[in-house]
Amino acid sequence: MFCPGPIVLKFMMKNSLQIGVLLCLLVSCTHKEQRELTPWGTPVDAEENVSSSAASSTKEGGKGICLLPEIIANGELIVLTVSGPDTYYDYRGHGMGVQYMMAEQFAGKLGVSARVELCKDTVEMMRKLGEGIGDVIAVQLPTQRQSSGKQQESLRFCGANDKKKGTSWAVNKENVALADSLDRWFTAEMPAKTLAREDYLLSLRLTHSATYIAHASSYTPKTSTFNHLFQRYAGAAGLDWRLLAAQCYQESGYDPGARSWAGACGLMQIMPTTADRLGLARSDMFDAEKNVAAGARLMGMLMREFSDIPNTSERINFALAAYNAGSGHVRDAMALARKHGGNPHSWASVGQFILKLRQPEYYQDPVVRHGFVRGTETFNYVQSIRRRYGGG
Repeated sequence: MFCPGPIVLKFMMKNSLQIGVLLCLLVSCTHKEQRELTPWGTPVDAEENVSSSAASSTKEGGKGICLLPEIIANGELIVLTVSGPDTYYDYRGHGMGVQYMMAEQFAGKLGVSARVELCKDTVEMMRKLGEGIGDVIAVQLPTQRQSSGKQQESLRFCGANDKKKGTSWAVNKENVALADSLDRWFTAEMPAKTLAREDYLLSLRLTHSATYIAHASSYTPKTSTFNHLFQRYAGAAGLDWRLLAAQCYQESGYDPGARSWAGACGLMQIMPTTADRLGLARSDMFDAEKNVAAGARLMGMLMREFSDIPNTSERINFALAAYNAGSGHVRDAMALARKHGGNPHSWASVGQFILKLRQPEYYQDPVVRHGFVRGTETFNYVQSIRRRYGGG
């Protein structure tokens, strides 16, 4: 039988004491309340003052609501909104509307991008917020209602607000840290400043050459040094080269280095995402010939897309409108013309509904799928090119 000596006994007693301490620590840790950690390892409540009970209740509810640290880790703030001139609309591939633009600014403060989840109405926005499909409702909701339901009770009003009207943005009531961050960020003068910036961008259509071309009156294709390019590529789109020249002048004033604030580049003001679709390398967007060729290809695609318009001259009008505003908005105007007894294949009729898509009773109509559009600009775009071209 083995009998340990005095030195061995001392060693065993010393290590037994250390093991005992470790066991006590492990036992105490198993009884301590677990704290939810951010992706970078710090406790949520320590970083953002969010209670662990709120975080765990959200998680147990199965709604997948993203708390502020998760939003930052994901690199994306999902903005719930509706189509409208004050809320959100697409302008040549760029999101506009004061409420959205403010949400974009807040996302920038967090160091993330803003992504829009467009909804039909308030009920859909509140439902999607509760399901974790979106992070913030960037619409001025009434903070007091005569009859508040469960959806209304699940909101935490915060961020951008209008105290005179008693309206505000909202987040899920569990998202305390996000609400606090929005409240610290928002200032009373922010809506007016954002509106001023929107008006400035839309009225000037800035280019690197600082040339304002939206209402330029002097035009003749003879003044262009790019006529050989229009002549070379217009035929593939089924267009008269002079019409392509008139369109190019409307887009860039014949400036091959033009770049709009929205990111459109070159003679034909091609957006980067459109360039990808057309096979135009982004590094070649300011190459005059490649840009004109891409613009002609796009017009050719739009002419084929509107092949249901039997008259070629009319089809050109629809293609020009789609080049400016997107095919979806043009199709919406066609649907409205059809609904109201107009001719959906006549620009004289459809152009009037392009103009009306600025009004809620039209852009909120059930037949409209793409919402609000700055129809005045699109209408004038077509009219100006046609007037310069002189081709009827």
